[in-house]
Amino acid sequence: MNTPIILLTNDDGIHASGLRLLAGALALLGEVVVYAPDRQRSAVGHGVSLHQPLRITETQPGWHMVDGTPADCLILAVRGLLGRRPDLIVSGINAGANLGDDVTYSGTVAGAFEGMLLGVPSFAISNVSHKPQNFEAAAKVARHIAEYILEHGLPENVMLNVNLPDVPYEELKGMKFTCMGRRNYQDEIITRHDPRGGVYYWIGGAQPDHYVTEGSDFQAIASGKVSITPLHRDLTAYDVLQQLREMPPLF
Repeated sequence: MNTPIILLTNDDGIHASGLRLLAGALALLGEVVVYAPDRQRSAVGHGVSLHQPLRITETQPGWHMVDGTPADCLILAVRGLLGRRPDLIVSGINAGANLGDDVTYSGTVAGAFEGMLLGVPSFAISNVSHKPQNFEAAAKVARHIAEYILEHGLPENVMLNVNLPDVPYEELKGMKFTCMGRRNYQDEIITRHDPRGGVYYWIGGAQPDHYVTEGSDFQAIASGKVSITPLHRDLTAYDVLQQLREMPPLF
């Protein structure tokens, strides 16, 4: 039986400590190969670089630095450069939550989503703190989930989005399978002037809060649990689709 190949990416860049810990935690489960961005790529979503060439640098055996997005990294690896289809794709460990509507912006989640589109069992994992003190806990959780997926697989067209509170592993209150919550973003446009008088802008504002939803990822984190949310590639709103089909034709 072939040794499983576990392909890793992230959106915090190839030098991120979370990626290093993840690679170490999964090394006993198979051959770990890394294709990760050369720099911080948070909130790039599922962007793919169609209008620029991509360059890859092998920084050490099995570690490949790509001047592109997380999705770019996986497309390059799986569709051409890896040489063999991976058995599992893991994106993370991210510094910062990917809860609720965050998944639409997250490069971390996009990495796992691209893995799913490529037909490979995939999950994303995030510590909800932007300055985590307990990345080791996330690495242990990632190993447990990876072991399960390597043995049992995942349903077709489904990926897992995993978040956990920034506490030691021993203080986790267990895990919960959750639905996506809903964010309340409070972005502001901050205007600045450069030394030549030109105008530039920052998108900023207060840290977003969320709406209370029973069974949500936010609720699991608030109770000290690991949140595991299955995400599906089909974004169709079927209830609305049925309503629209019952309407008179628009034209």
